[in-house]
Amino acid sequence: MRKIVLFIACCLLMSLPMAGQAAEQSSGTISMEFDLSSQDTGGETKLWIPYPMSDSDQTITNIAISGDFAESAVYSDNKYSTPMLYARWDKGAVDRHLNFTFNAVRKEVVKKDFPAVEGAWNKDDFSLYLEPTRRGPIDGEVKKLADKIVAGKTTVQAKAKAIYDWVCDNMFRDPKTNGCGAGDVCSLLLTPGGKCTDIHSVFVSLCRAAGVPAREVFGIRQGKEDVVDISKWQHCWAEFYLPGYGWVPVDPADVRKMMLKYDLKITDSKTNEYRDYFWGAWDAYRVKVAVGRDIILNPEQQGDPLNTFGYPYAEVGGKVLDWLDPATFKYTITYRR
Repeated sequence: MRKIVLFIACCLLMSLPMAGQAAEQSSGTISMEFDLSSQDTGGETKLWIPYPMSDSDQTITNIAISGDFAESAVYSDNKYSTPMLYARWDKGAVDRHLNFTFNAVRKEVVKKDFPAVEGAWNKDDFSLYLEPTRRGPIDGEVKKLADKIVAGKTTVQAKAKAIYDWVCDNMFRDPKTNGCGAGDVCSLLLTPGGKCTDIHSVFVSLCRAAGVPAREVFGIRQGKEDVVDISKWQHCWAEFYLPGYGWVPVDPADVRKMMLKYDLKITDSKTNEYRDYFWGAWDAYRVKVAVGRDIILNPEQQGDPLNTFGYPYAEVGGKVLDWLDPATFKYTITYRR
């Protein structure tokens, strides 16, 4: 029976359930308040917000949207079908407010009962999750490293586990990284420090280079106090596809986060507990909002394709606001238990 470790979401201590216990759940109301009134009024203001949906791991209800926008709608991008809330204010609009609220119930995800024999599969069915991205190549040095890591491994599971272990052993969390990190894999192989998007971008690129379908998942942490400001609590995690079984959750970034928090060495028993847990599991204190890289929004943005879409994105008169700075962007995200 696996031992229980403590999980910290954005510096809050959170418990992980014992093996054999019912999956843990976390629930609350997340409110996003935007006030773009201080921005320039010389052009249209456009706002896109990642829009969470219910799935097998989370239930989203009581969605409420209000504001003084000229129009709003829920769309999705054409490649990943990632949903987004879009709002627009006319040129010259002075007051520009939007409130977006929803209830979220998220369950712990544990998928460790792997089959003894992997099922047959067609790689063409997973081509989207085997291709490179602008910052996540699968050739050159990435391919060389992936081949070295998975040498002698003949199954998808064995290859993914070898890459997971390599990432846990060789990447590290750099608290100075802005936001969740840019996920620039080539740079990260030279200097393997960053945050969650960085660490999982390396995992995903190495998996894809080794022929293992993999993808990042973008979301936001839930709090554990009654009221918590989670404006900077965005998180990225990952999963790979195991034929005959399905998508398998992993989070080596949280392994490295716990190591930094508790000043753990890679050989410490606590580190091994975290590694064992996050191979095939996610805790309940997170809400998924998006997948995909190099996102072309809908309606299409004037700026470049979005490297990731875990944060709100806005353009005022065609100028992109800094989504990593909620104080300048003027948004607040609040969790209420």
